[in-house]
Amino acid sequence: MTLAAHQQDGLLGKTRSTRESRMFNDQKMKLGIFSSNCSGGIVMSDAPSGFRVTWDQQLEIAQQADTMGLEALVPVGRWTGFGGNTHVHAVCYETYTWAAGLAQATTDIEVFCTTHLPVIHPVAAAKMATTIDHISGGRFGMNLVMGWFTPEMELFGTKQLEHDERYAYGQEWLDFAMRLWNEPGDFDFTGKYFNSKGAHAYPKPLQDPRPVLLNAGASSAGQRFSARNVDVNLIALPVEQIAGYVKDIKTLANTEFERDLDVWTYCLVICRETEREAKAAYQAIVDEGDWPGAQIVMDTLGIQSESFSSQITKFKESFLTSWGGPCLVGTPEQVAEQFGELSDAGMGGAVFGFHDYVPELRDFGTEVMPLLKKYGLRH
Repeated sequence: MTLAAHQQDGLLGKTRSTRESRMFNDQKMKLGIFSSNCSGGIVMSDAPSGFRVTWDQQLEIAQQADTMGLEALVPVGRWTGFGGNTHVHAVCYETYTWAAGLAQATTDIEVFCTTHLPVIHPVAAAKMATTIDHISGGRFGMNLVMGWFTPEMELFGTKQLEHDERYAYGQEWLDFAMRLWNEPGDFDFTGKYFNSKGAHAYPKPLQDPRPVLLNAGASSAGQRFSARNVDVNLIALPVEQIAGYVKDIKTLANTEFERDLDVWTYCLVICRETEREAKAAYQAIVDEGDWPGAQIVMDTLGIQSESFSSQITKFKESFLTSWGGPCLVGTPEQVAEQFGELSDAGMGGAVFGFHDYVPELRDFGTEVMPLLKKYGLRH
């Protein structure tokens, strides 16, 4: 069949999906699973857990989340582990192929990849993203990462750009991808970072004008990138700082770029029958925590100060339990109340992980989801 014939048959993506993504539904507190594709998940600890990076577990987690009505599956993109005692995230499924596999195995949940823009060319990324969007029937999303862990960039022989320049690179990357997803015919692309002659990509995504986009930028440059481009800004903050942050970045998106933006957080959930059991489970993670690994991550992020040693210890604890995000610890009632606190502070959603994903997600669905409905956070 010729290209013209494909176009006549609508196979070039001229006809876009009318499917409404769960990401844009009317749930007050949207929910998703985070970091289940990497060893350790959201935890850096040797505390005993049945969680393993196997395809059987990935399928069970994804299908449970889909059946429960959660909005998203968001993986972490990793090309190397972090060292330390556990070498956390050293065992990791690549996220485009992971998303393609889970898209085929689920029916409604939005399946994301996490893509490191400095090491995936826009032409390749646009084509892979469209393929998964078609596999999923229009429920594929992309978590855009500028590349922050220098050893990963060095694996590809890629120079780590200065912080703000990473977002300039990311903007050009996305501008190129957007043209590939939407522009008919061939075009030349000339920029600072990319030059392409006769560029095109067929078919187009089912989602119009692009897959759902997520970004975790928190710096000034990161916030501007999110406000300008994506659907969800993913951020971890103390509860008392959430309201101000959410107001500022939503105002930025609305006033400077005339668009809406949602803000989500990521967190660890430890839910047990009693508060004592939940706190003991949390403490076990801390006691067996990969403190050297947490230090490596903090050194990479530049979080270090000998003047505030007690504060730095708390930072380390936060990274080894939830990568700097909140920890929701307690009985089902208490965990539901803590989700409510995040919602009241301005969060539109949360992606979360567990120490042992399969059984704890099952218990979450049985014990916590009904309470979230009771409190008006879900329906």
